[in-house]
Amino acid sequence: MHRFLLIAVVFPFITLADDKKKPETGPLLTLDRIYVKKEFDSKSYSLKWLEPGQGYVRQEKSRETKDAQDIVQYNPATGEKKILVAAKALIPKDKKKPLKLSGYTFTKDLAKVLIYTNSKRVWRSNTRGDYWVLDRASGKLQKLGGKAKPSTLMFAKFSPANSNHVAYVREKNVYVENLKSGKVRVLTERSSDTVINGTFDWVYEEELGLRDGYRWSPDGKSIAYWQLDEEGVPLMHMLNNVSGYYPKLITFRYPKTGETNAICRVGVVQLKNGMTTWVKVPGDPRNHYLARMEWAASSEELHLQQLNRLQNTNRVMLANARDGEVKTVYTDRDDAWIEVRFGFTKWIDKGNQFTYVSEREGWRQVYLVSRGGEAVQKVTGGNYDVIRALKIDEANQWLYFIASPHNATQRYLYRVGLDGKNLIRLSPAEQIGSHSYSISPDAKWAVHTFSSFAFPPISSLIKLPSHEIVRTLEENQALRDNLAKLQRPKTEFFRVTIGKGVEIDAYAVKPPDLDKTKKYPLLIYVYGEPAGQTVVDRWGGSGGMWHRMLAQQGYIVMSFDNRGTTAPRGNAWRKCVYRQVGILAAEDQAAAVKQVLKDRPYIDANRVGVWGWSGGGSMTLNAMFKFPDLYHTGISIAPVPNQRLYDTIYQERYMGLPKDNTEGYKNGSPITYAKQLKGNLLLIHGTVDDNVHYQGMAKLIHELVAHNKKFEMLAYPNRTHSIREGKGTTLHLRAAITEFLGRTLPPGPQ
Repeated sequence: MHRFLLIAVVFPFITLADDKKKPETGPLLTLDRIYVKKEFDSKSYSLKWLEPGQGYVRQEKSRETKDAQDIVQYNPATGEKKILVAAKALIPKDKKKPLKLSGYTFTKDLAKVLIYTNSKRVWRSNTRGDYWVLDRASGKLQKLGGKAKPSTLMFAKFSPANSNHVAYVREKNVYVENLKSGKVRVLTERSSDTVINGTFDWVYEEELGLRDGYRWSPDGKSIAYWQLDEEGVPLMHMLNNVSGYYPKLITFRYPKTGETNAICRVGVVQLKNGMTTWVKVPGDPRNHYLARMEWAASSEELHLQQLNRLQNTNRVMLANARDGEVKTVYTDRDDAWIEVRFGFTKWIDKGNQFTYVSEREGWRQVYLVSRGGEAVQKVTGGNYDVIRALKIDEANQWLYFIASPHNATQRYLYRVGLDGKNLIRLSPAEQIGSHSYSISPDAKWAVHTFSSFAFPPISSLIKLPSHEIVRTLEENQALRDNLAKLQRPKTEFFRVTIGKGVEIDAYAVKPPDLDKTKKYPLLIYVYGEPAGQTVVDRWGGSGGMWHRMLAQQGYIVMSFDNRGTTAPRGNAWRKCVYRQVGILAAEDQAAAVKQVLKDRPYIDANRVGVWGWSGGGSMTLNAMFKFPDLYHTGISIAPVPNQRLYDTIYQERYMGLPKDNTEGYKNGSPITYAKQLKGNLLLIHGTVDDNVHYQGMAKLIHELVAHNKKFEMLAYPNRTHSIREGKGTTLHLRAAITEFLGRTLPPGPQ
């Protein structure tokens, strides 16, 4: 009789250490050391840049108030610091403890500070909470929202022209509050429960990165805001089986591929009279996306970006804030899709030019477009991708950006003139790996963080454009000390030739005592979809340490970046998977495995495993189902077994509309090939995953059972896509997949 479903998994070898026990210092990694004691967690240096000449601020442990933080201002040139906001100044009259800081924003003159606290999660981020304003001179601390319920305010912002006015979103409406009088006014209207003002529905937030849905005009006299109406969008239902004696129904609107989207429009409300002027954007508002909206370097016009539903055309528009009339000033087209998430819109030349990032010439480059669209000038050029544009230094006519022209796994800072001349790499030549930067508003300073696959992050304050180090801010010395005591696995980056002249990037983590006369199991870590890249030469955090632990136990861990990932290898590389997501990628992955088996005789062809999460979970299923004789063990976490079940914006961007690509959706969906499973498969999913629904997992299980296929399964109740909610969840999950590997893909040489 076949065993279909594993309801419970026991891990007798996992013991949870007492929290008071001192950290281990031995040569071997354990789950306890990585996920409980967190001996190998890295620290980052968090800060906020202030206005030019004001330096930066950060939260630091208070010396005077127990279990609280001060907000401290730093002079980047001298390192001198002073307390701008002491924790004791943040104690409300009826409280004994200071407000716990979840965020803060100063006015330009630093006279007032907006404190965000008591935050709650909305989908993926804590964007709902309470806001207080502190007047630094008088010490007055006042709570915003009037009689609003706790933790119901979102995205509070001072007026750029009047620090006595603060706007925020509350229960899907935009409000403005007068700090002097305490008067609270609602600026928007909801004609029904399906209307959302000033923030977004699920799919806009997830796939377009939009949360804060309103913008103050520069003169502070009006507010532009998005409005969505979800009427007609199908309802998604999930069950919370953990809370109470009866299940609780969780319902929200979610547009799956081919289904109805929300209506989206932009309005401008005048504070003086509360009247909204709707922007007259052409096209069906359900089948176009207003992906970006900002004020166009004035209080008279808005800058909009409108994607069609296929997301292969982006129209950049200017809208008159007074009458709503619009004109298209620039149109970007692509044979596949356009990614607005890599966009970079900055106004220069007194509002006469703006920047735009496009892949229209085969590589992701930065352009300057005149306000009316008459002139388009390329700033960056050559056969390389701009990975991320960072800063315009208009005073000196420079653009700073991240690129890696010669190695797609790395990241470096470059500078080029706005005239396209004098391209210079600024990141030090001896630091091979990945560099990130937080640049000051005047582009004179930056926090530079460097790491590599084998080198933990180190953060320094540097001068620009010289890249001269001023001082080290965080070197993660405790982490380095712990790493130095370990038996270190061997790591390498390399390329695999998979045929027809195609080479893909890869990395390997190998046992410290690898004996090439013996054979070792291979575990592939996969993602493989257009939204990400796994083969990057940077520090991998706890996940990377888990792979090192497996290598210590006798696994070879590899990852491959197939065609179609976000690797900076040109438009053709990324977009050749258009309308065939899950098809070409699975073939590339399998070809890479076959090649490394051929190139490296010490890898055991009878012990090949694969694991991944989300898109990687889907790719794991495609690997196991489409190549059942190649992969012997798979761990699929939160996968999309049927692409028809995922959302419109993501899936249609890469696959087109279902009615126009029936075969593509079918052949890219692993559930189509579930009947071909031969190996060991562990399925894992959170039951209230609002992103990749448990519904898909249920349908996959139904299909596997119908074909009498053996598998194991873990359902984490009331956990979302990250499967991190609840006590002990992360350790339990990692223990589960470690145990499954040990049982089905035995480690060590044979």
